[in-house]
Amino acid sequence: MNRHAVYYQEQEKRREILVLLKKRRSVDVQELSKHLGITKVAVRKHLDVLHRERYIESRIVRQRTGRPAHVYHLTNTAEQLFPRHYSDLATEMVAGIQDLYGEAFVDQLFEKRMARMLQHYREAMRGQGFDQRVKTLASIQNEEGYMPHLEKIRDGLYTLEEVNCPLLQVAIRYRQACQCELSLFESLVDAHVERTSCMTEGQVKCRYLIKEKLSHEES
Repeated sequence: MNRHAVYYQEQEKRREILVLLKKRRSVDVQELSKHLGITKVAVRKHLDVLHRERYIESRIVRQRTGRPAHVYHLTNTAEQLFPRHYSDLATEMVAGIQDLYGEAFVDQLFEKRMARMLQHYREAMRGQGFDQRVKTLASIQNEEGYMPHLEKIRDGLYTLEEVNCPLLQVAIRYRQACQCELSLFESLVDAHVERTSCMTEGQVKCRYLIKEKLSHEES
């Protein structure tokens, strides 16, 4: 294997570490070793590089048995590596629109965005059943940079968790963004959707319960 291939593999492993830390918030060497399929020694080498680049930090966690363990988490520098959709610029632009035209115009702005997305993505779900619509929604959110995790709880019920929000800074200031997203999910999937946690409220992820409508409720 030439040095370019080795370099690429090493970079890919470090990217996997960052993504796992983004999803789990904090992870120890043993868990990283199991997830990546490499030795603990190799994991520590990657962690040393990421630490030098100021992408990760560690803290000591005491365990019930055995020695204390080092767990690793992302720094603010690493958080900026994930999609943000130019959040600072977007926030400033929305603020400028509000100053010029008022809050009602901002509401219309988010509603128009939702309508465009609904029209664009609804075609992709045409003819799909409930389960496939939910999976398509998760795929859409992945393409948009939300890093979703979809889990089926039972027939007719899913949880959708998102650990990244490209519009987080906008949504913190303008909660209309969150409400429009919830309405978009309900319309696309044609289901009952409840948000049970939200990053704008300081939670580590946005979490949704998606429940299939009963036959007499279907639109």
